[in-house]
Amino acid sequence: MAILADNGFEQDELTKPKKALDEAGAETKIVSPQKAVVRGWKSKEWGDKLQVDVPLDQANPDSFDALLLPGGVVNADSLRMQPEAVQFVKSFFTTGKPVAVICHGPWAIIEAGEARDRRMTSWPSLETDLRNAGAEWEDREVVVDGNLVSSRMPEDIPAFNSSMVDVFGSVEVRMSHVVSEMQNEEPHVKPPRRDSDVVDVMLQLV
Repeated sequence: MAILADNGFEQDELTKPKKALDEAGAETKIVSPQKAVVRGWKSKEWGDKLQVDVPLDQANPDSFDALLLPGGVVNADSLRMQPEAVQFVKSFFTTGKPVAVICHGPWAIIEAGEARDRRMTSWPSLETDLRNAGAEWEDREVVVDGNLVSSRMPEDIPAFNSSMVDVFGSVEVRMSHVVSEMQNEEPHVKPPRRDSDVVDVMLQLV
């Protein structure tokens, strides 16, 4: 599971959902435009520094099954201004993978052109931005629209985490089932013909 964040991410909106995913058995990776560490924002001051697992310029969206976008004004504003980050976000929608987003995180989704016709919520000040982008905005603690989970603010994190784990987990189960079927399926390879069969065909062509 990829967690895309830049400096200024809202700390609780990254660390608490990450913990929920880790406890559910997911493998999470922090992806960032920063190379080594990325720093959070906590209340009215800078927060903790977290280790970057995969620098954005080395991140392959195909290596991840889902995406988490934490909020934070500085973080979200920075990401939407970086084409590489916007393309990373867009790729999850293009391939139909689940995305969970909270607070100001939807800015990157808007920039990627993926908000249209989606039911979403966000930090209240993004309501007009999302409606202008074609989304149906709802003032609820969590909105689940297919494989897209969204919430408004840190106070919504318990509901957000629960829905995110459910949606992300159901995708993992489906993928595991498909892989299992592929591994157990007998290959559709026709057995080699007997020499007599080849002779019969050649005689028919004479």
